[in-house]
Amino acid sequence: MLEETAQVARIDGDEIWVETQRRSTCGSCAAEKGCGTATLAKVLGKRRTLVRVLSDQPLKVGDRVVIGIREQALVRGSLAVYAVPVLLLLLGGFVGELGARSFLWDNAELASVILGVAGFAAGLFWLRHFTHRIEYDDKYQPLVLRKLVDDAAKLVAIR
Repeated sequence: MLEETAQVARIDGDEIWVETQRRSTCGSCAAEKGCGTATLAKVLGKRRTLVRVLSDQPLKVGDRVVIGIREQALVRGSLAVYAVPVLLLLLGGFVGELGARSFLWDNAELASVILGVAGFAAGLFWLRHFTHRIEYDDKYQPLVLRKLVDDAAKLVAIR
């Protein structure tokens, strides 16, 4: 389970929305000063992202929580986003090249490009369908693992 801290931003009925802050690993590397990625991370700054999460815990706006997502969901989602469109692009280009040579067309390169773009578009269309299908699937949703307790609240509770 991959974990991240977040803050409850809003509660809409059964839906809980938390705000996370994107972090860059830049700054822990010795090459930070000469690295383009570190410079880009500084320019773009730390962005905040709203995420819908599942929770069976009583929460209120402002609560700090630890959210998590299953590794399997992250791997499957990454493969869907990156691998499927690229594989269909390559497959389309390959089929275009073979088809053009089989039918003795002079411009195999054009057929390869056209079918490659068509394959990529088909991959994006499939990805859109896939994301709509898993949008409310619990296996792919981040969930609240635990609520964080303020240090000040701990001190008050101890006294």
